[in-house]
Amino acid sequence: MRVGKITRKTKETDISVKIELDGMGKSEIDTEFHFLNHLLTALSKHSLIDMQITAKGDLAHHIIEDVGICLGQAFNKALKDKKGIKRFGSAYVPMDDALVRAVVDIGGRPWHNIELNFKSTKVEDVTAQDVYHFLVSFTYNAIMNLHLTTLTGDDNHHISEAAFKALALALKDAVRFDDIQSEIPSTKGVL
Repeated sequence: MRVGKITRKTKETDISVKIELDGMGKSEIDTEFHFLNHLLTALSKHSLIDMQITAKGDLAHHIIEDVGICLGQAFNKALKDKKGIKRFGSAYVPMDDALVRAVVDIGGRPWHNIELNFKSTKVEDVTAQDVYHFLVSFTYNAIMNLHLTTLTGDDNHHISEAAFKALALALKDAVRFDDIQSEIPSTKGVL
């Protein structure tokens, strides 16, 4: 069973994250922000990664950043040595006016290229900057590459939701076991 559990308690936040990579997409999420809960529920549902996340704290930015950090760390922990995984994944997701592409490599090298092209500074009850910052925090703590690009879109809600669903589908593909190769998917022999 590939499970990752992380708790983080600071003077600013109290975060608990538990994920199971080989789940059914079930989630219990309470971050104090309805839209972040919605995005994480979509991430869980479409990646088939079970998630239990609770978060509370002083400021929106601190909570959202720390959830990204903890989710990334739990994801990396659940992958263990990454033996037999596909490693790479990609997906396109449309949502009304929005079309977003996600491409991931969970090969142990953190990098991001996130171009969501938000049209305003707010997305429901969070800022567009905090959505971006969550994705960066998750990427670096999962120790992966993420290229996430809005190809078209005008509505911040639709762009955000398409982005998290595209990320979910790319992760679902990358973490699954390869039917042919059972080794670590790297010419170096490690990830």
